[in-house]
Amino acid sequence: MRILILHGPNLNLLGKRQPDIYGYENFESFLEYLRKSFSNFKIEYAQSNHEGDLIDIIHQSEETFDGVIFNAGGYSHTSVAIADAVASVKTPFIGIHISNIYAREQERHIDLLAKYCIGTITGLGLKGYELALRFFAEKQ
Repeated sequence: MRILILHGPNLNLLGKRQPDIYGYENFESFLEYLRKSFSNFKIEYAQSNHEGDLIDIIHQSEETFDGVIFNAGGYSHTSVAIADAVASVKTPFIGIHISNIYAREQERHIDLLAKYCIGTITGLGLKGYELALRFFAEKQ
């Protein structure tokens, strides 16, 4: 099974950016852990701070991946275009929020992508990615 973990803006700064909210671990080391723990999966990773790049990756996912774990960062709350892209492909998406968006600023309480995802995991830190992979493993 081929799974893409896709990150939106500022998530390249995990481990450095607001560690009280996002934690101290960088994503690259956590990705190594995921790849070892789910060795039966081909896990690929992409990150972009640019909306159009993310949309292009989403469009290509239908031909390449069996599932996508997507943390769109701030675009989750603002990008109708990214939500439309997720809605336009048949690839199953699981949305991820490292922090509990409902315990944060009001503008973060709306997730425009959620209704196009098969599920959303919020507030469980990096553990949410592992849970999403377990879900895909059980669906094989």
